Order: sequence, then C-alpha cells, then structure tokens
Amino acid sequence: MAEPWDFEFMSRIADSCLSFLYEFVDDWLANDMRVFIFKILLSWLIFSLIAIHFAWKIYGSTVNNMYYRQGSGQNGGTPDASPHLSSWESNAGDNLKTHRD
Repeated sequence: MAEPWDFEFMSRIADSCLSFLYEFVDDWLANDMRVFIFKILLSWLIFSLIAIHFAWKIYGSTVNNMYYRQGSGQNGGTPDASPHLSSWESNAGDNLKTHRD
C-alpha cells in the first residue's frame, strides 16, 4: 500500500518550484541572450498554434472529407462487389489463373 506523502516532501517540492520561479523572473528581467531566445521561441510557438487553429477552422472539413470516404458501401464509396471488367482487361478466351498447391 502506498504511504502518504509527508509534509516535508511537499514543502521541498514547493520550495524548489518557488526558487525556480524566482530565478526565471530574475533572468527574464535581466534580458540576457537565453531569455531573448526563449521569447522568440515562445512567440513562434504561440503564433504557430494560432495559425494551425485558424487553418483547421478554414480547411478542416476539406481535410476530413479527403480521409473519410462519403457514400454507401463497404468502405464508404467502395462498392460491395467487384466492377465488371472491360474487354481490354479480360478476354473471354483467357483461362483464369488459380493457385495450385
């Protein structure tokens, strides 16, 4: 059975999270190169997510229709039976090939 977490363990986790947050804020206010790169990457991520969201709103139904066939049949638009072969695909005089053991 799992032992309950004691208060000391939880306070250590909270202290480490707070120290990380204070260090992050200090670095953010210092405007060094790491923070500059982080700001660029964060803004690129946010911009990309917004662009994906709007693109999916505009083109989502088109993409969905491309991957899911519409219609009735075995697999969406696929007919249940094989289509009739035209004359150039099969000749009446040809014997059908079968697998022999």
